[in-house]
Amino acid sequence: MSGPLRRPAHLGELFVAFSVMALQGFGGVLGVVHRELVERRRWLDEQAFAGDWATAQVLPGPNVCNLALMYGWRQFGVAGALTALGGLLLAPTLLLLLLATLLSQVESWPLVRGAIGGLSAVAAGLVAGAGLRLGAGLATHPLGRWPASALAALALAALLGARLPMVAVVVLVGVPACVLTWRRLRAPR
Repeated sequence: MSGPLRRPAHLGELFVAFSVMALQGFGGVLGVVHRELVERRRWLDEQAFAGDWATAQVLPGPNVCNLALMYGWRQFGVAGALTALGGLLLAPTLLLLLLATLLSQVESWPLVRGAIGGLSAVAAGLVAGAGLRLGAGLATHPLGRWPASALAALALAALLGARLPMVAVVVLVGVPACVLTWRRLRAPR
């Protein structure tokens, strides 16, 4: 990942980029979006991506849609937001309608049930891999590697161990983490 950051040249490039991302994702596109925006296209650096992804997660709605809206808005205003979201949603929506129609005809077949089970395992692996990749950004977090890692572990324990709902984890861990980070960023150096 070397070289300067760039931006999409026009709305068409933005639409195609988000369409490509959407068509690569099965059960989650975090890893794909990171690879496309940070590694391949160099539209964002690691820190900006982590910040945007964190913001997208705390907003209501699907995370990747929130990210598309934010990124598109920053690049081209309302037209960019709608273009990025359209790119993200159009092809998958059409494919979903086609697949739902076909699946309704064959859903009882053992091979189809097995394929769906396999896709769920792949989706879990993609999310885990993306989480590990994002964890590398904790080294440059304003709170420092260990406090940021502790907050991440606390959030994970609250979600998986205590089985708290996402809203509760955002309030109990996310809000204090934001306040601590804000205070650290405002502190004189």
